[in-house]
Amino acid sequence: MNKSKLGSITAKGGFANEKKICIKFNNWKKDKEAQIWLKIMGYRIEKIDSVRAIHVPSRIKKNEIKKFGTTKEDYEDLMRFKKSDAQIKIIISIGNILKIENLSLKKANSDADYNQIDKRWIDTYQEMWGFDEDVSLALKLFTGEIKPKLQTNLLKKRKLRDKRRVFLDEFSEKINKRIIKFFENNKLLVVSDILKGRGGLSANWMLVTRHNKQNKTTTWVFKDINIVMNFFATGDVRVFPRGSLSIGKITMQRKGGTPDPLKLQFKIKPCQLFKLGE
Repeated sequence: MNKSKLGSITAKGGFANEKKICIKFNNWKKDKEAQIWLKIMGYRIEKIDSVRAIHVPSRIKKNEIKKFGTTKEDYEDLMRFKKSDAQIKIIISIGNILKIENLSLKKANSDADYNQIDKRWIDTYQEMWGFDEDVSLALKLFTGEIKPKLQTNLLKKRKLRDKRRVFLDEFSEKINKRIIKFFENNKLLVVSDILKGRGGLSANWMLVTRHNKQNKTTTWVFKDINIVMNFFATGDVRVFPRGSLSIGKITMQRKGGTPDPLKLQFKIKPCQLFKLGE
């Protein structure tokens, strides 16, 4: 099998959630999709002794951290940098060799709706990425964490579309250039942190599934996370006409809604990854 050319595949049944995918991996000796996924990851089925897949919850209790292959000492960093979306840890035994693969799972809609991939407070992103106080202030005005009425000198009596926040296209050209320059210069770091994560639970692979309820089939695409990062990072950093930021194929915007409306969030359209299989 030429895994680099393998594209999206449609299979019978519905398995577009982490629990059902864990079941498929744990039934790897009989499950055709699980065998294909293992082959894509570079494993020879006849050489595998055992496969164990476990669902990684968004929050992990400290006393349960060992079963995910890490220590209590690393707990804080692990929870800070793991991906908050659905994840699966796959433990593969081949003789005396133990391999661990981490999967990031995305459920895609047929109409290519956006999917949130990361959300945090501005201060957390500043600590992670090291942008300066001017960029931090602008982003906090963008999310509404700092109210525009408190920054009249910076905004210079600009007429805003929403009194609660500032859209990026409402800032001066000078401020926007600083924001764009930061994300251009740090695109690799940003894209890696929001798609892959860091540490023992960082994603090695991304599996995008799209379930069709009418004909009871699931179309999927399974890709190395480095291919995924390169795909979504491709493109310019620019301000959208509606006032959010585009980082390649990734959209940065204010979270809004509930909960955490004042956080910054990053979104992708998972269905776009199916283009790699065409």
